[in-house]
Amino acid sequence: MRIGYPCLNRSLGCTSSRTFRLASYSPERLRATVAANLDCLERILEFNRAFGLLFFRITSDLVPFASHPVCTVPWADEFAARFAALGAFIERQGMRISMHPDQFTLINSPDEGIFRRSTAELDYHARVLDLLGLDQTARIQIHAGGVYGDKPAAIDRFCRRFPDLGQAVRRRLAVENDDRLFTVGDCLEISRRTGIPVIFDSFHHRLNHRGGSAAEALAMAAATWRKEDGPPMVDYSSQKKGERPGRHAESIDLRHFAGLIAAAGGIDVDIMLEIKDKEKSALRARSFLAKAGKL
Repeated sequence: MRIGYPCLNRSLGCTSSRTFRLASYSPERLRATVAANLDCLERILEFNRAFGLLFFRITSDLVPFASHPVCTVPWADEFAARFAALGAFIERQGMRISMHPDQFTLINSPDEGIFRRSTAELDYHARVLDLLGLDQTARIQIHAGGVYGDKPAAIDRFCRRFPDLGQAVRRRLAVENDDRLFTVGDCLEISRRTGIPVIFDSFHHRLNHRGGSAAEALAMAAATWRKEDGPPMVDYSSQKKGERPGRHAESIDLRHFAGLIAAAGGIDVDIMLEIKDKEKSALRARSFLAKAGKL
C-alpha cells in the first residue's frame, strides 16, 4: 500500500497552489506564480520521499487560469523541462500522483457551456500529468456530477459524453462515489458503460449507500481497475466530532482507520487521506501500516 495526502503540506511553509485575481492577470505574473508553485511542489515531493509517503494529489491550481481564455502564455512549453524533471523524480521514487478538479467540473451538466468549460479543465489536468511523463496509473479523479432531477438520465448523459472527451483525459479518468447523490453502485454503472475505474471513498460510502458493507463496496470498486490502471485508489476520512455530517476529521483516528484496512482485506490499494492535518496523519497511518506489515 502507498499512503498519501492531498495538495498541501503544512510542515514546509510553502504552497503549490498560489494564485491571484483574474483582474490582476498578466503574463509576467502567471510565469512567476507557476515557477513558485513548481518550486514548492518539488519541496513537497522531496519531503514525501524522505518520509516514505508515496501517494500525492497535486493541486488543480498549479497553473492558475490554465483553462481560461485569458491564459495565452505557452506555459506547457516554457516549463516543459521543469515538469519533466519532477516527473522523472516521481518515477524514480515509485510515487503515485493524482489530481482532482473542483466541484464545478461537471461532465453530465445539461448546460453545454458548463460541459465545454469542464472539458477544458479536464484537458488541463491531463496535460499536467502528461508533461510529468507519468503513465495512466496517474489518475484524474472526478465525481459523477449532478442529478438534475433524473439520476438515470444524468448517468446516461455522463456516459454519452465520455467519448467526446480527449483521449488524454479518457485514459486517466476515474469516478468517485460522493456523499449525497451518487453511490458506489451508481459509479459501477458508469464504469460498466465507459470502462473507467471507480475510486472507493469510504467516508462517502458511510454517508450515502444503498446497503452493503464497506468491504463489499470496496471489493466491487477494486474490480474495475485493470493492471495498467495501477492498484485501486481509495479515499479515506472520518467524521469530525460535533460537526455536521460530512465534515472531515482534523486528524486520523487509527482505530477507525484500522476498520478500512480490515475492509480491504487482501486487496492492495493506495490510500489517500482526506484529513485536515495532511502529512501529519499520513505519517501516523504509514507507521501504523508498517508495523502491520502492510507497506
